[in-house]
Amino acid sequence: METLLSLTTRVENSLDTIRPYLKTDGGDVKLLEVTDAGLVKLELLGSCGSCPMSAMTLKAGIEEAIRKAVPEITAVEAVNVTPIA
Repeated sequence: METLLSLTTRVENSLDTIRPYLKTDGGDVKLLEVTDAGLVKLELLGSCGSCPMSAMTLKAGIEEAIRKAVPEITAVEAVNVTPIA
């Protein structure tokens, strides 16, 4: 079984592939935790934390990048996503 450290490294590497796009708009993402159950907890930083499109960015961009690189991840959530009104 893969260690959490290895999973964390793989998730960080997948985030590195999307960070340039986030930074273009003044944002970033911080990995907070990868749980034993495969849940990834993130914090959206900069403009991503307050953007009305942050939920879309999380699902269509960040989560997709993580799941493609680390298929064992079961869910991705951000602690500070702006809900879609």
